[in-house]
Amino acid sequence: VSGTDVKSRSTMVVAKDMIWWRLAAASGAIAVGLGAFGAHGLRGKVDDKMMKTWETASHYHLLHSLALALVPISPAGASRIAGCAFSAGMLLFSGSLYALVLTENKKLGMITPVGGLSLIGGWLALALQKFPMKK
Repeated sequence: VSGTDVKSRSTMVVAKDMIWWRLAAASGAIAVGLGAFGAHGLRGKVDDKMMKTWETASHYHLLHSLALALVPISPAGASRIAGCAFSAGMLLFSGSLYALVLTENKKLGMITPVGGLSLIGGWLALALQKFPMKK
């Protein structure tokens, strides 16, 4: 990749993919806040199994917020697919687990695997993307 290509791509990141940076930052902040809420606000109010469920939700939420931050620096073709997949996955996977703990509605657990598949899809979108080759 030439210096011009890198400069061109970094300009495109600023102009085109800034939404993914912002979404990743906001999602990361929310993940930390929800993790703290679970650790301090839910402790003693929900059983150990539900506490572990909350911890799983916040762990995957934070991890995939970081993954979403990779989207703007990935090859252009992967950006939209991976960003959408990670965003939907966090909402469906972690969101359904958060809601399950707060409402004790076990049926919400049926949504969780769909979110997990979306998270996997985000990683696959990054992995299968073609990288520009040096000429």
